Amino acid sequence: MTQAPNIADPRMREDWNRRAREDAHYYVAFGRHGQDEAEFYATAHEMVYGLEYELKRLPPGNPRARRALEIGCGPGRLLKPLSRHFGEIHGVDVSDEMVSLARQRLRDIPHAHVHVSPGADLRQFADESFDFVYSYAVFQHIPSREVVDSYLREARRVLRTGGLFWFQVNGLPDSDAPADTWSGVRFTAEDIVEFANENDFQMYTLEGVRTQYMWTSLRKRPDGWFRDLPLHPPQTGAHIRRISNPHGTEPGVPRSGRFACASLWITDLHPECGLNHVRVRIGDAWGTANYIAAPLASGEQQLNVLLPDDVPTGLVPVRLEWLGTEAGREAVMRVVPPSPQVPRLLAVTDATDLLSGTRITHGNIKAILEEVSNPQDVSFRLDGQPLQPNLIHWADRRTPRLELVIPVPEGTAPGWHSLEVQARKQRFAPVGIEIYPH
Repeated sequence: MTQAPNIADPRMREDWNRRAREDAHYYVAFGRHGQDEAEFYATAHEMVYGLEYELKRLPPGNPRARRALEIGCGPGRLLKPLSRHFGEIHGVDVSDEMVSLARQRLRDIPHAHVHVSPGADLRQFADESFDFVYSYAVFQHIPSREVVDSYLREARRVLRTGGLFWFQVNGLPDSDAPADTWSGVRFTAEDIVEFANENDFQMYTLEGVRTQYMWTSLRKRPDGWFRDLPLHPPQTGAHIRRISNPHGTEPGVPRSGRFACASLWITDLHPECGLNHVRVRIGDAWGTANYIAAPLASGEQQLNVLLPDDVPTGLVPVRLEWLGTEAGREAVMRVVPPSPQVPRLLAVTDATDLLSGTRITHGNIKAILEEVSNPQDVSFRLDGQPLQPNLIHWADRRTPRLELVIPVPEGTAPGWHSLEVQARKQRFAPVGIEIYPH
């Protein structure tokens, strides 16, 4: 067995110790500088909710008999709320400063334990010792692909067979800038699927593809599972009972745009069916299946699939294929024309302290817009004077969601000002911003 690498870049521990001393809450949650503990933990609410949903996939049993592990636990933002679901929970982090903070925060939770990571492995833990392993906003900061790959393999080693592995990576296209301890390595969806296949994971989720927050949910299967399953395909009588749009209850699915996704509600889906083996044919092309939900009490399971390009409108046949053979009867989906794009201004905030809202404390304004396909269509004026963004970032091209950073002109007086934003012909109501000296 090849020995796992040590920290490829010694700056990892140094940089994250420095960040922990400077402002641990900010560098973990990116919310704003100087957050108190209550607001810091509140930033984790949505993520905790999503992770708790994943726990529904675990086999029935006493939660107090379960063990969990977080890779990159920081000061305990996720460990603390998730500790209520386990009899024992552990966290590892490369920064001993972060670990020290976590120990203080968790001192009243005797079954929560944190450890300094020795490098890129989990050597302090035995094989098959955890029911749930997870990691969020951690791998996106690691500059070495070798180190991330080692952690992923180690996560499989310490997981019990049947256990769950949930993790997030940066799925944006590669940047020309060299990776560092803030902007680390990036992964494609194909990389994640390959990892799952090679390591015998059944894949339930692969969402946020080509965004900074691409994540996957996997179940550990026995060694050789992926190789052997197609050789002895179990019979399945899966039945697509209904099709809806996952963003609502409407039966019609737009053919393109942000809502071009269908939810197939399926009964008798085989328990070993995963995204690695399943395909959905919509009309004459393959869609992209990206989510299989835990079964409902009714026995139905939700399978989401992104529509292929150029699917026709009208009644379109839908076929579910598993292990290369058709699974169940053909269904019919109603595909409708998409609604026209209507630009939306979602937020105007300080570009550094995102939770500070329109109080601009660091000299840069961030504007987030949706349904804008071309950054050149967006213009800004501050008190009537034109502004130019100096950073343009596609947060999600499918939506499409665009983030622009606009520097406040030198010499702008502190106080209240009016920011005007226009996207194509859509002129939004002026936004009052309060500029602080910086």
